[in-house]
Amino acid sequence: MSDWVQAVVLALVQGFTEFLPISSSAHLVLPALLFGWEDQGLAFDVAVHVGTLLAVVLYYRSELWQMTVSCTALLRGQPVNGDVRLVGYLALATVPVCVVGFLADAYVESQLRTLPVIATTTLVFGLLLGLADWRARSGARGMPLVAGVALVIGLAQALSLVPGVSRSGITISAGLLLGLDRATAARFAFLLSIPVIAGAGLLKGLQLVQQSAPVDWLLLSVSALVAAVTAYGCISLFLRLLERLGLMPFVYYRIALAGLLYALWLV
Repeated sequence: MSDWVQAVVLALVQGFTEFLPISSSAHLVLPALLFGWEDQGLAFDVAVHVGTLLAVVLYYRSELWQMTVSCTALLRGQPVNGDVRLVGYLALATVPVCVVGFLADAYVESQLRTLPVIATTTLVFGLLLGLADWRARSGARGMPLVAGVALVIGLAQALSLVPGVSRSGITISAGLLLGLDRATAARFAFLLSIPVIAGAGLLKGLQLVQQSAPVDWLLLSVSALVAAVTAYGCISLFLRLLERLGLMPFVYYRIALAGLLYALWLV
């Protein structure tokens, strides 16, 4: 029963934090620190990645279908349209995180997944999120989504490999600082998560195939479903509230979370 409780709680945390700009790694470290929970293992990581990927794909299913139709039409000789350009921007923005992940994954896992690093990045990039929100509030926007903007957002996304940065937080921050409006920055950030989460899930899945440990498929299926439902709800809620509240509630939350992490580190 304890395995089920831990799995469901961690799946909820993963689904809740994957798309909010508050860092999933900063939250997933808390159960281990507060309750002494052990890592759920590679199979669990794959399951919750599948769940969050399913959530974002379902949420943007209409746009993804339209992009697929447009790319298929391009192969038949139709002209390039906005959907095809968006696919190109997403591909361009995905390259930096793939390169940095390939080169630095081992270093990140062995050297940067520590409490002081996570606390510091939670605070620093939370303040950066606040700066980006201030820029959006000041009306300094109007930049269209072009290849150069997409590439810079992709470079910023590579920083999210450092625990505590938050992938959605850094990509939305970069978009706003470059002059995108909130809706465009958030939409591109969430669409950009699809190849990243899919790639991470595939890599972990290949690693899982090489293991011979037994797998509790029922527990993993429930965990994936919990992560998917929670993540879908968070995407919907976040996008509805973004224009009304801005990002400052998440900035304040990150500052408080960083304080808690520093306190846990010092005691």
